[in-house]
Amino acid sequence: MLRVVIAALHLCRRCAPGQICAQRTYMVKLFFVRSAHIIPGMEHGIANLLGALSLAVMDRIEQGAREVVGRGGETPAALIVIGYGQGMTNDKLRRILGLSHSGTVRLVDRLVSDRLVERRAGKDGREVALHLTASGAASRNELLASRISAVTSLLDVLSAAERKQLATLIRELLARQDTSEMDRFTICRMCDDRVCTNCPLPTNKGQHAR
Repeated sequence: MLRVVIAALHLCRRCAPGQICAQRTYMVKLFFVRSAHIIPGMEHGIANLLGALSLAVMDRIEQGAREVVGRGGETPAALIVIGYGQGMTNDKLRRILGLSHSGTVRLVDRLVSDRLVERRAGKDGREVALHLTASGAASRNELLASRISAVTSLLDVLSAAERKQLATLIRELLARQDTSEMDRFTICRMCDDRVCTNCPLPTNKGQHAR
């Protein structure tokens, strides 16, 4: 389309400098009208591809998690979050995982029954704190290793330079999000904090420049 516009402009060189040329005006307008549809289309295409890649990544992570703990859903994420060692409570776990109160209680009950988690007295003596057992900590390490392995296997097809470029783009994309501290907990609920020591997600929701 751009080549057609340029050709039309060359054809109209015979027009007087100040003269309004109908053909030239039409071609330029047509170019910008079509461009207005092409640009959003490109964004939709990128979003669609990113969505497909996200599903491929999650499918691999979930499959690996089931092989480690024998359960799916939010069980793997709960083990990882509780393992951050910040005196996790039922309420905070509920908010991070986006579960109902009853759903969180059932989840924790299963983890306790599987001897992966134990309940202890909280700091103020009123709340109950969740802690991993030795078996739970071992399962958490296996989950994190399985997750990293599942994702890195997708990157094997890229060169070192391409992986470096991808890492830069991903960090930049995350750094431009408007996220609160709780948002970051939710997004990073399965992250390996031993690998990511400098999270790019901001925690000043509503203040971060887009």
